[in-house]
Amino acid sequence: MAKTIELKLKQGDIAPKFTAAISGGGKISLADYQGQNVVLYFYPKDDTPGCTKEACAFRDEFAQFKKKSAVVLGVSPDSVAKHDKFVEKFKLPFTLLADVDKKIVEAYGVWGEKSFMGRKYLGVFRVTFLIGPDGRIKKIWPQVKPEEHAAEVRAAL
Repeated sequence: MAKTIELKLKQGDIAPKFTAAISGGGKISLADYQGQNVVLYFYPKDDTPGCTKEACAFRDEFAQFKKKSAVVLGVSPDSVAKHDKFVEKFKLPFTLLADVDKKIVEAYGVWGEKSFMGRKYLGVFRVTFLIGPDGRIKKIWPQVKPEEHAAEVRAAL
């Protein structure tokens, strides 16, 4: 079981700004979505069991997010090439950000020591931030169950 992380950001804080390369090519910035709700979800690695379940849950709920004028953005340290394969394989309708230099995961405080089967390593914690139209964090989910999470986030909109 993942350990609980001590988040440095809290509800009401201004979301850290970022610019990143994205799946499908190009770059985006958080500022591009000013005036909209942004679901910024962090996940460890493309095409792994938990991350695939979470991405597919957001895919399956995507029409509902669009109806509520919310943008879904997934962030991991994987490359654009890996993201493109993941998007294509699972027909993901939302954008994935390639945070290969780990600037975004560090800015949001979701990069840190994890352990799996007794082995310690640095990695991304599965955390989601709902950023409001004003650029402030409206809600944070520090512990995520991949299969149920998209519905939980949609319900908060």
